[in-house]
Order: sequence, then structure tokens, then C-alpha cells
Amino acid sequence: MRIEELDKAAEIGTKYGELGINPTFGAAYFYSRTAGNRLINFSEVIWDRDIDEIIANCRRYGIKDFTISSTFSGLLETIAEFEKRGCHMVRLIEINSNIDDWKAGLEGIQKKEVIPALLMRIDRE
Repeated sequence: MRIEELDKAAEIGTKYGELGINPTFGAAYFYSRTAGNRLINFSEVIWDRDIDEIIANCRRYGIKDFTISSTFSGLLETIAEFEKRGCHMVRLIEINSNIDDWKAGLEGIQKKEVIPALLMRIDRE
């Protein structure tokens, strides 16, 4: 997944807010790029106040599916808030972390650590 507007902004040092991008969304996008995932992944805390903007940013860029790999306390409440806004959890999947798998590195293979994540889907407006 590539969002050209965010990639260009990062090159010239534009802040997310100047583009109307939620900072949590922007961080998740670049996490996913570093990790080599095809879906945007939220690996950090998602505050309730960010959920509406995250969903709006997903819609803005045509994103219907995303993942959450964060294990922060309060995650169930956050999932419930996404549900109230027309999203649902699809299933548990595995994605790449943005951290190198040191075990594979010992074998001379460069790859990312694989971690569990919740696959989420945006259903309605």
C-alpha cells in the first residue's frame, strides 16, 4: 500500500496536521511501509479521540481493511468504539513487525519478525 501524498510530505518534512492527517494514522502508515505490510497497521495506542479521524483518513485514501497489532490495555474498548462507527473485527492474522527477526539474521536471512494482529474492516459510512 502506498499513499503518495504522505510519501511526498515525508520527503519535504511536512507535518501530518498540515495535510489534515491524524498523527496516529500517519505513524501507522509509515510503520506498515517499514514492515512491508500491504495493510496499514496500528501498533501503538489508539485514543478514542482519534478514531473518527482514523476512519475518515481511511476513507479518504480508499482503505477498507487495516490491522491493529497493539496490545495496549483498553484495546477491547477501542475495538468497541470502532464497531460503533461502522467497523468490525474480521479475524486474527499474522503480519510483519517493523523489527528485524534476529533469529533469521543469524542464518543470513533478512526478514521481519511476524506478529499477530486483528484484521479490521470498515463497513459503512
